[in-house]
Amino acid sequence: MSNVSPDKRRKMESALNQLKKHTVVVADTGDFNAIDEYKPQDATTNPSLILAAAKMPAYQLQVDQAIKYGIAKGGTEEEQVDNTMDKLFVSFGLEILKKVPGRVSTEVDARLSFDKDEMVAKALKLIALYKEAGISKDRVLIKLSSTWEGIQAGKELEEKHGVHCNMTLLFSFAQAVACAEAKVTLISPFVGRIFDWYKDNTDRKSYEPHEDPGVLSVTKIYNYYKKFGYSTVVMGASFRNTGQVKALAGCDLLTISPGLLAELSEDHSVVTQMLNGEKAKACDLKKVHMDEKAFRWEHNEDRMAVEKLSDGIRKFAADAIKLETMIKEKMLNVKNGK
Repeated sequence: MSNVSPDKRRKMESALNQLKKHTVVVADTGDFNAIDEYKPQDATTNPSLILAAAKMPAYQLQVDQAIKYGIAKGGTEEEQVDNTMDKLFVSFGLEILKKVPGRVSTEVDARLSFDKDEMVAKALKLIALYKEAGISKDRVLIKLSSTWEGIQAGKELEEKHGVHCNMTLLFSFAQAVACAEAKVTLISPFVGRIFDWYKDNTDRKSYEPHEDPGVLSVTKIYNYYKKFGYSTVVMGASFRNTGQVKALAGCDLLTISPGLLAELSEDHSVVTQMLNGEKAKACDLKKVHMDEKAFRWEHNEDRMAVEKLSDGIRKFAADAIKLETMIKEKMLNVKNGK
């Protein structure tokens, strides 16, 4: 191997391994058995991913144990289902933490997206369940929708409780600025869903990675954060292809589905660092402030972001309801001794 030129060695090295030199790679899945192979640093989950995993035969033990826990906690059926859901999300997180050296992101119910106090309470409940299982809050990121209320919940959790937050469903520059000013730990701007919107709502149906609207959005946010020295880090999310991933090499973190991780591990093209904190300082972005009025106006001016945020909340809420329905049926079977 020592006789091989650096260029040739790079060609032999997978795109995934090259990417890891510039960016922290995170696995975007609830299927913790799919994680081992790609050696990510962290992992992220959401209600849709947990629903998909909970339907798999391999994970019925986690589902059954969560149901037993929910029943044992007592209360109304609604309280039992709520406790089961929380336990299930944390159970998947615990299994994931056995596979990754870093952190897992666990999401607060999207139906709470417009209630700051309820989001804070749910986040603290999830953190308490992790603590009961022996996991420090430093290994958990609480995912919150990037509504104004969600961002303020993140601010309170970080400032008052030392809970690290991952602000999700982020589509607009206004959301990104508000998150930075709230000093949350991390944001997850959605590349693929921005791309989807432009494909569905304009005549343009394909983009080169460097002109992809989702890639451009994350690049602008990253450059703004680095230029003005914000502590919040950027984790690009929701990718549709490996071109989008490689176009953001150098971003603080990228969360990638197992399918795209597999493609990157088989890809031996050269990956070049595209985002760079030092270069970002030279960009011509101006600093802006985002109080609630400015946030609501600026976000509202971005039709794509308004539609994708509301659509994302609805979809996550719908999958949470599907998961609850599945749990209720299984709970009934357990109570009836089936």
